[in-house]
Amino acid sequence: MGVSTTEEAPVHQDFSSTLTVGSRRVRYTDITKLGVDLNRLPYAIRILLENVARNRDGENVTDAHIQALAHYDGTKVGEQEILFTPARVLLQDFTGVPAVVDLAVMRDALAALGGDPQRINPLVPVDLVIDHSIQVDKYAVADAFKLNAQIEFRRNTERYEFLRWGQTAFNNFSVVPPNTGIVHQVNLEFLGQVVFDATDQIYPDTLVGTDSHTPMINGLGVVGWGVGGIEAEAAMLGQPISMLIPEVIGVELTGELPDGATATDLVLTVTELLRQRGVVGKFVEFFGESVANVPVSNRATIGNMSPEFGSTISIFPIDEKTLDYLHLTGRDEAHIAMVEAYAKANGLWHDPAARPAYTDTLTLDLSTVVPSISGPKLPQQRIPLDEAKQTIRRVRADYEAQDDSSVPVSLNGSGSVDLGHGDVVIAAITSCTNTSNPSVMMAAGLVARKAHALGLTRKPWVKTSLAPGSKVVTDYYQKAGLLDDLSAIGFDVVGYGCTTCIGNSGPLEDTISQAINEHDLAVAAVLSGNRNFEGRISPDTKMNFLMSPPLVVAYALAGTTDIDLTRDPIGQDHEGNDVFLADVWPTNDEIEAVINTSLGRQQFIDTYNDVFTGDEAWQGITVSGGDRFAWSDESTYIAKPTFFDDMPAQPAPLADIMGARVLVKVGDSVTTDHISPAGAIAQDSPAGQWLTAHGVERKDFNSYGSRRGNHEVMMRGTFANIRLRNELAPGTEGGFTIHLPSGEQTTIFEASERYRAAHTPLLVIAGEQYGSGSSRDWAAKGPNLLGVRAVIAKSYERIHRSNLIGMGILPMQFKAGDDLDTFGLDGTEVFDFTGIANQDQVPSELSVRATQADGTVVTFVVDVRIDTPNEQTYYRNGGILHTVLRQLAAS
Repeated sequence: MGVSTTEEAPVHQDFSSTLTVGSRRVRYTDITKLGVDLNRLPYAIRILLENVARNRDGENVTDAHIQALAHYDGTKVGEQEILFTPARVLLQDFTGVPAVVDLAVMRDALAALGGDPQRINPLVPVDLVIDHSIQVDKYAVADAFKLNAQIEFRRNTERYEFLRWGQTAFNNFSVVPPNTGIVHQVNLEFLGQVVFDATDQIYPDTLVGTDSHTPMINGLGVVGWGVGGIEAEAAMLGQPISMLIPEVIGVELTGELPDGATATDLVLTVTELLRQRGVVGKFVEFFGESVANVPVSNRATIGNMSPEFGSTISIFPIDEKTLDYLHLTGRDEAHIAMVEAYAKANGLWHDPAARPAYTDTLTLDLSTVVPSISGPKLPQQRIPLDEAKQTIRRVRADYEAQDDSSVPVSLNGSGSVDLGHGDVVIAAITSCTNTSNPSVMMAAGLVARKAHALGLTRKPWVKTSLAPGSKVVTDYYQKAGLLDDLSAIGFDVVGYGCTTCIGNSGPLEDTISQAINEHDLAVAAVLSGNRNFEGRISPDTKMNFLMSPPLVVAYALAGTTDIDLTRDPIGQDHEGNDVFLADVWPTNDEIEAVINTSLGRQQFIDTYNDVFTGDEAWQGITVSGGDRFAWSDESTYIAKPTFFDDMPAQPAPLADIMGARVLVKVGDSVTTDHISPAGAIAQDSPAGQWLTAHGVERKDFNSYGSRRGNHEVMMRGTFANIRLRNELAPGTEGGFTIHLPSGEQTTIFEASERYRAAHTPLLVIAGEQYGSGSSRDWAAKGPNLLGVRAVIAKSYERIHRSNLIGMGILPMQFKAGDDLDTFGLDGTEVFDFTGIANQDQVPSELSVRATQADGTVVTFVVDVRIDTPNEQTYYRNGGILHTVLRQLAAS
């Protein structure tokens, strides 16, 4: 195709140009006209620059914003605010259901304020992929997927009926039905455009998503990151995202991955490296000659784990590898030509020789990457495989409460086995991080083939599962003949969605679970995912290790983590001879050969040809209701939230927070998994008691994630994680606290109800990296409903701090080196926050007065973490959505 560029008459101060590709002529915002050396700008900053230049209106987005980005200095950032306008929004069902619930209730609220409810509509394209609801109930049987899908649909019919209503009620809103694929892989393989084609205008494809692993799309050169559901809803309603110009950390890649090292080993190495550097809230960008040695599948694996090392994005620029991937995954050839032409014309094509003005640069020699795992509870705890046995033995001591080396357990159909500390009870090839990557998936299949041929299979106490990220995976497995080998050793397909990694691992056999809990066994899960936080994977596993899919298979064969896979046998063959990992591990050439014969462009075209159609069960859902949702008091899944009850047309004046009590006091690295309800619902928990009182049987409790559309369940599950250690209630784990001043120990929910009755505002005290983990809106919504008005932490994860403001909760930060201990406080005091009342905005510092039981008063100063003018507006209004509602009502 012929390509040429011409200039139009000046538009937006001559930023507009046209591009002709083949027979098409399109407009674009030309950042090469700014007269700056684009090669000195990080690629991601160029994307932001184009976004700001294209959306400049002279009021909210100004020339000053453009110039600040055009003259970017990576060492002088963090003060200039810009407004970013994403091209689209991506949701998954756990976070998507409450987002649609909020849109539905906003229609009611806008009507109550005298506005037109029809104005509540997504103004940008919104895609919701149903992928977080399936659970591993059935496994290691040929029809596991079919059975799990049936159970999923029965459990979630109310939610799916609601989403089908939303699909018809809202414009610009599409739903990818359940058991189609994982949201990030569908985004990578189908939804992502690289260049957004709006008929006669083109611009970079950008997005925000309500899952923190949205940066997987960065592997395609697309700027996108995870936000809370609250912030995503505002973006859906046309609100730009307020952000400070970010620091960009450049990672120069050299060398090539050695034989035997996988993409997973690479990403675990990157995670460790960047956690050590500290990149929370920063952009990470990969550059250098060896970028060309990293295919998009590996790039996406790295991008997926951005939240694990804390960066907002982890991006690779557009290059030939990008085009190769677009072709492989079935994108239109004319569009691929447009991507190439546009990227080259607008300074967005990767120049391997360029050295942009990064805030800081690191170097990673790919040849130094070695096989690794990470755990037992954080993704950055990388352990070289040849050190795993001794390291796990050492850390296991922290979890072993008794000396039992093993206990006998009777298994259904497998006789009796001995189960002991360090044994693997869950081995899961999970959906999003690695199943987008054919190299590691084929490696797992080849390990299974070789093991099967030698007579090896999973140990009978290991719950095995294969949850592909898209149906393309099973298609190429089928074509390669590897699906049968995987099934033969226990890795049957259990579903297409986020299973074990999100906590949907399903129950272990009753006898195994009982033995683990009665004898306090420190057993393990191994998974090819991105998250291994405490209490996340399974309530029965104290240790959780991340690793590549072929290593998951190897550990399932061995049945224990108390093994050196580089030296010890993983089992015995038909004749009783020892079999070692090296005997079943494929070479890079073997992996490449099976990929070349089993994976092709047409598979992606066929898979995504009718991606929005769904199966008969989805098509059979009856859609009821009109433009306003008909809420049902009988539903335990979907309920009308109370966030906008009695909301006045104008916000109340800012006020001091007086007489606050601490509800929860926690240490460092408390994640959104600790805060937000997730995983199974315990029968004796406040949420379980509420469900029981509403006629729900234990077997139908489902998970917290599936009930995110019901605030009554979610508020009762906030801070209820079984591994939460509330320092106000020492010696306890789970959702317990001390009610003050009575000193009575009770559940966090019950205490909050007592405080509510006394009109007592509540406070959370936290350590470093508070709110790290998934971008869960309920980690802010739940505390809001419990009555939490403020948080003081040593530091915050980016998304959670934003979400707190989005729900009207004031985030504050201790001065460097300070915490409550600094001032001789323990959290039992009464806290007053003054200096807010009668102000136009919350000051950057606040005075805190803590009154102890004996009347002693201690004062100290904290920083307010409201970082932008827009955030001040949101806080004053009580949250982002309240702000949008008032704006719509006023206009």
